[in-house]
Amino acid sequence: MTPITVIILTKDEAMHIARAIASVQAFASRVLVVDSGSSDATVQLARAAGAEVLHHGWTTHAGQFNWALDQITGQPGWVLRLDADEVVTPALAAQIAQGLPDVAGLRLRRHIHFLGQPVRYGGVCPIRVLRLFRNGTGWCEDRWMDEHIVVDGDVGDLQGAIIDDNHKPLDWWVAKHNGYASREVIDILNQRHQIGLAHPGPQQAGAKRWIKQNLYNRLPGGLRAGLYFFYRYVVRLGCLDGRQARQFHILQGFWYRYLVDAKLAEVERYMTAQNTGVVTAIRDVLGIDLVADIRETRKDAA
Repeated sequence: MTPITVIILTKDEAMHIARAIASVQAFASRVLVVDSGSSDATVQLARAAGAEVLHHGWTTHAGQFNWALDQITGQPGWVLRLDADEVVTPALAAQIAQGLPDVAGLRLRRHIHFLGQPVRYGGVCPIRVLRLFRNGTGWCEDRWMDEHIVVDGDVGDLQGAIIDDNHKPLDWWVAKHNGYASREVIDILNQRHQIGLAHPGPQQAGAKRWIKQNLYNRLPGGLRAGLYFFYRYVVRLGCLDGRQARQFHILQGFWYRYLVDAKLAEVERYMTAQNTGVVTAIRDVLGIDLVADIRETRKDAA
């Protein structure tokens, strides 16, 4: 069978890591866990499950994943990107084990479970994500948020699925998405003000990215969050989901999108009130210093 390296990024994922590794054992020739400083038993559990563990200080999801790819440069076979709280379904594992088509990358179906309940409606499950690709043909977009794998070459599809099923409590989810909102604000400000961060075009992210950048982001802040929630909860029948899944639509489909708009407005008000630049405003309001990232981007461009 063609060698397949599974890359999993971790920090404090003792609750999930053994489950993720077990789900790929039928086809993975190597599981590479890149840990960014776990304080729990993540590293020990990963090694006990048969994974190789490397350590690398956290940058961004894209930077961390691309660093992992650098560690396997030139090695034959395929790469699967898997989050620590995801599992490969038995059906997908069987498909992969049977052999892969002659393409550069493959999109997989991705389902979400929220607080233990499958999300079935709202137009968000399943979605197609490019996660499996030939080593050397793909990389992760250098974005702060909503990064995708892109490949040089043709892309195909597999019918099997991965499932995002995080068992951590709601407080953890809220804190994570608060951080995500700040990162998404940085991407929007980078697009608006050209502040010097790498920001590639849509490429294989496709229609969803184009709609978000060229239609959704042009609507008034706040209003667009409400319109998106109406589309997802009413038009795409998210209201028919179970209780926990409905909570997911409300929190991720409205609260999170409104939080992004509120944080964006806060940064731009600060820029006006303090007569300061966008990079300084991001540092003062969001607590994120971009100077090193901008310097690194300019160095790479040179």
